[in-house]
Order: sequence, then structure tokens, then C-alpha cells
Amino acid sequence: MSEKLLLKGGRVLDPSQDLDGVRDILLADGMVAALGEQIDAPEDTRIIDCAGLLVTPGLIDVHVHLREPGGEHKETIASGARAAAAGGFTAVCAMPNTDPAMDDPASVSFVAAEGRRAQAARVYPVGCISVGRSGERLAPVGEMVDAGAVAITDDGSPVTNSLLMRLALEYAQSFGIPVADHPEDLSLSPAGQMNEGLVATRLGLKGKPNAMEDIHILRDIMLAELTGGHLHLQHVSTRFGVESIRQAKSRGVHVTAEASPHHLVLTEDAVDGYRTEAKMNPPLRAQTDVDAVRAGLADGALDIIATDHAPHHYDEKEAAFEDAPNGIVGLETAVGIVLTRVVNEGVIDLATMVERMSCQPARAFGLPGGTLAEGSVGDVSVLDLDAQWTVDAAAFLSKSRNTPFAGWVLQGAPVRTIVGGKTVWEAAREDVREDAT
Repeated sequence: MSEKLLLKGGRVLDPSQDLDGVRDILLADGMVAALGEQIDAPEDTRIIDCAGLLVTPGLIDVHVHLREPGGEHKETIASGARAAAAGGFTAVCAMPNTDPAMDDPASVSFVAAEGRRAQAARVYPVGCISVGRSGERLAPVGEMVDAGAVAITDDGSPVTNSLLMRLALEYAQSFGIPVADHPEDLSLSPAGQMNEGLVATRLGLKGKPNAMEDIHILRDIMLAELTGGHLHLQHVSTRFGVESIRQAKSRGVHVTAEASPHHLVLTEDAVDGYRTEAKMNPPLRAQTDVDAVRAGLADGALDIIATDHAPHHYDEKEAAFEDAPNGIVGLETAVGIVLTRVVNEGVIDLATMVERMSCQPARAFGLPGGTLAEGSVGDVSVLDLDAQWTVDAAAFLSKSRNTPFAGWVLQGAPVRTIVGGKTVWEAAREDVREDAT
């Protein structure tokens, strides 16, 4: 028998049940055993005083790079799972652009096993669309799903072959999984370093036009409409892309899409001074694009917030801008960034935030969680909306420190992360109180 936890007196916000009110939650045997206004603690129950705190279904990030195997100097599955838990996430989906690529059942099984061994946030592997992420031959999708893959993608490498993408969308339907796509037409600017615009011109850097992303989004929407398959578009960053997704949904196309926190709050101006910590792909765009991504998140055109957590070693990011890799870490800053710069600025409300960071990711990828209904998995995130803190990369549990948010003062932070009824991370805070019966 596992430990029983009683979360007392927190503000429980669960959009899956249209619930927002002070409630108690009893967790037992890894599940939500009871949810009510006043629950008496059974014998041998640990009581967690959640008064003044926000209690939500466990947050889920469907787009993270854990780098193992092959990039353990940047991140390991264990360090990434711990960083996720410290960021309030109870589950993450691990991208397959590892070395070797996660394109067979053995590699999928390895990631799943290492995720379980970490005993932190759940780790769900995402398999490749193509063998070796080469874009030439479909990977063994069914075998990877049997091994634990919850989706397929060649993330980091766009699938340029339209026939292969069609086959992936058709084949994935047999297994009820989404095909996640990195939309980018590399032929338009193979050497692009940042968003094409005035800032790139002033810095003397080669630009990436919005059309690189827009063309692929349109193609993939057309293929999803043709096949009826579930297309998931990753890290959408352009105004045209958001509108195209909005129109596709109105036609009934089975498409979901994600926005990353950095594309919600940063513009291309963050690159000024050749700041490699702001170099990412897709690049930070113009203010009009940021406004469109924020609007798309609000109206549901973009139904998921995903970090695209992309750790890199310090030495790699310290290179010349043209040589530095793309990507930032995001697991430990996402909650604070979204609360401070998206929710508190009135773009979305708290319920929508939880919907986009928990309920909808679970639905879109067919994952346990996304609800606190009785009988559901005992994955819970506890947040302090009043906590003020300063981003200190040196304090990250991630092995990497590449963030453009260092020094930002944020309001709102995770204080406890519970997976399967067990606390896997808690903040050292006086306002998280524990008693035992």
C-alpha cells in the first residue's frame, strides 16, 4: 500500500470538471481517491496544508529535449525529469532527436525505462517519423508504440517528403497517436540565424522569413485534411501560421498546436547584442507575430503551451552567434513566465492556463492525467500565485543554463509536484505546511 496524502484547503482549479473552489483531495494507491469540500483523513495519512495555494491537475509538457542518449553533457533523462518536477510538471514527452535517434522499439524502451528510474516527472518517449530522422523511410511506428511511444515526430528535422508525411498521418491513425511536426522549409534560408527583418539586417545576420514556417504549416494542414490523421504542429510562431490553424479547425481538420513561452513573451529584439541565449528555432519573431500567438492561445487556435526545453552546454552557447546552437531551457521557468507575462497581463485567465498546460496536453497525446476526477491518476501540481522570485540559472536542476530569462523577476511558482500520489519535488518554503494524523 502506498502512502496516503490529503491535500487540505487549497483552491482546486480543474477545467476538466469546470471546478474552481476550495476543496480537499485524498490521494491513495497512486490515484485520486476522493475530492470534496471536507474530507476526514483516514488513518496513516499525511496531511498537506494547501491553504492559500492553487492545486491543479499535474502540468504536462509535450515537447522537451532530454538529450540522452548521446548528449548527456547537456541533459540526462534523470536530470531533465527532476528539472521538470521542479518546474511543476508531472509529465513530459521526450523528443527523439537523440544520438542515435529514437527510431526503433529498443531506443523507445530505453528512454521509458530511464524515465521510470528517475522517479521524478513521468517521461513519455516520442518516436521518430522516419528511420534516422532522414525523412526517407517510415520508422516502425507500431513497434515503437508497443514499446511506449505516445507520438511520432522528426522534431528538429522537418519532413520535406510530402508522401512520407501522408503515410505517417495515415499509419498513425491505426494507433491513435498524433504526428507532431516541426514546420520549416529549409530551402528558403538554409543558413538563417534569426528572424528575417530589420534587427537581422542591422546585426548583419542571415534571416529566416516567416514563410519558412508558413509553407510547411499549410502543407501539413492539407495532408491532415486529406488523410483525417491527427496533426500536431510544434512551436508555432507566426501570425499567418496561427490564422491558418484557426481556419483549419473551423473546417474540422484534426489539428492541435502548441505555443512556447518564449514565443509568447519575447521578440526578435532579445537577440540584440548577438545574445546566443536568445537564439532558437523557430526564431523569435516580430511583435505582430507575438501578438498573434498570444491571441491564438487565448481563442484556442493554439491549444497547448509547451516549453521546447532545449538544453545546451555553456561552451556551445558561448560560441560566435552563427556557430551557437538553437534552443533554450524552459522547464523551470515556464510557470513563472506564463503566470507573470501571460495570465497577469490578461491574455488568458488561470483556468485557460491550466487547460493549456494540463488538460489539453493529456487529451491531445492520450496521456493519463489532465484531471483530478475521482479515480484518475494522482498527478497534482501545487502553485503559489503570490511567490515572487528571480530567475537564477545557477539554481536550475537542469544540467544546462541557457536561458534568456536570467534576472527576470516573476510572480507565481510551483511549490509541490506530486506524481502517482507521491511528492517528487517540493520547494523549501514555510507556507507549505505538513502535519501527520
